[in-house]
Amino acid sequence: MNSTIPLLLLPGLMNDERVWSPIVAALDDRRHIRIAATHRHASVDESAREAIAVMPPGRFAVAGFSLGGYVALEVCRQARERIAGLGLLDTGARADADDAKQARIRMVQALGAGTATFEQIAAGFAGRLLHPSHLNDPDLLALLADMARAVGGDGFARQQQAAMNRADQRGLLEELRVPALVLCGREDQVTPVALSKEMAGLLPDAELVIVERSGHMATLEQPEAVVEAVVRWLDVVDGRLRR
Repeated sequence: MNSTIPLLLLPGLMNDERVWSPIVAALDDRRHIRIAATHRHASVDESAREAIAVMPPGRFAVAGFSLGGYVALEVCRQARERIAGLGLLDTGARADADDAKQARIRMVQALGAGTATFEQIAAGFAGRLLHPSHLNDPDLLALLADMARAVGGDGFARQQQAAMNRADQRGLLEELRVPALVLCGREDQVTPVALSKEMAGLLPDAELVIVERSGHMATLEQPEAVVEAVVRWLDVVDGRLRR
């Protein structure tokens, strides 16, 4: 039997597989990894079904970043008996509040009406995504812009639709008795640390990791700290598998 559990990774809003590149680089030579897109469907349920379908038979671990965390929780709901571990990075388990829904609707309407281009909308996110020390990092800014272009305006609209209509999954967390990692950038303005503390408190078996000098994009802002936490989490998951 393979001593490492397969791993499903789920990107966030306006992200493609590159948001996970530090983790994949650290793990890919010793683990079966699949990255499922989160921009092809306008519902978290459909994205989760598609993600589950890419995994080999049997148990697997799943980790979601930001919007991908919403999908990861739905993966757990749909395939609970197959889940060996759960990673929730810079995300939350609550449904959208009304003001958040309205903000998403305004962005999608502006895009549809042509009053703002997708490039303008995407560029407007950077100030909220990054720690102040990373706001002038040209390589990081270029990567965020390129990932946004890869998702595209239509993909962005579908992601926003999925996010605004997602269910509250806090009740599910209490039932997930698998090793869990809950990680968040200390200065995350999009999904603040309080949401991660809430999830870690609800999960029966969770490690909470707060990443210093990081905003929302922890996997890219502080990759070494995130890789260390993910490897530690997966070692626990693998250890349970070998029992």
